Amino acid sequence: MINRRIVLAGAAALAFTATAASAQDWKGKYPELTFAVVPAENASGVTERWAPFISYLSKELGVKVTLRIANDYAAVIEGQRAGNIHIASYGSASFARARLTGVKTDAFANDINADGSTGYYSVFFVKASGPYKTVDDVKGKNLGLVDPNSTSGNNVPRFELNKLGIPDAEQYFSKVVFTGSHENAMLALSQGTVDVAANQWTSDDDSTLAQMLTKGMLKNPDGSAMKKDDFRIIHKSAPIINGPYAYNSDLPEDLKAAIAKAFFDAPAKDKAAFDRLSDGQKKGFHPATTKDWDGTIELIKFVDALRKKKAS
Repeated sequence: MINRRIVLAGAAALAFTATAASAQDWKGKYPELTFAVVPAENASGVTERWAPFISYLSKELGVKVTLRIANDYAAVIEGQRAGNIHIASYGSASFARARLTGVKTDAFANDINADGSTGYYSVFFVKASGPYKTVDDVKGKNLGLVDPNSTSGNNVPRFELNKLGIPDAEQYFSKVVFTGSHENAMLALSQGTVDVAANQWTSDDDSTLAQMLTKGMLKNPDGSAMKKDDFRIIHKSAPIINGPYAYNSDLPEDLKAAIAKAFFDAPAKDKAAFDRLSDGQKKGFHPATTKDWDGTIELIKFVDALRKKKAS
């Protein structure tokens, strides 16, 4: 009996030593990890939102994790392609674009909404003070999009317009402009630069608009703060799967496992940092696989085909 205990204890010690040695191996190769996010809001807002979570990841992984705020969606894609970005927060369409263009990236998680769902919507916002009630009403007006690789800010809007019999947004609207971020699209709408803006929306309390209203970023001409009722949704898409968190496919398997575990443990281990990411509007991280976004790849192919058809 004593010998069996000694053997079991020895086996456990060897397993622990092997695991520790494996961790040290990847820590030696990756003493610093870069985490990139797309600019859904202004740079200072991104830093304030993500900094506590990045600190949490650094502590859990035992190596320095550096936040990189990408200039646009393409920068995240190319950064992962080059291996300069190890972990990324993607939109669904930008992740699909990365995969379509051969980037070695694997999804491991996405957000769980407050109601337990894992999706959101693309919507067309207008100002409630205006006369526009439907997409028909904004024909010949100015449309604000986000970024060519944005899911809710470009690809799904074009797909939705096509379903409404509008295959060419540039012909239907007087002007179509890319504003660069979800916040900029809503600022352009509030300031009258555009008449309708595409954006992401999960619920009245969980959207770029809700975050901006909470921060007092949207103003009326007289300088007073705008409210939720100052905006109207004139079209809402079918549900879109929440964008993934993805790591480089070539990272060591034990490092990947450590990253995923840190994410899934975050709501319990550092609730304040986790809640800061979404103003308390998310419940946790949902385990995901790369194949979960196969449908988004088909959407991207469809939008690409529309673009080629228009150009020919």
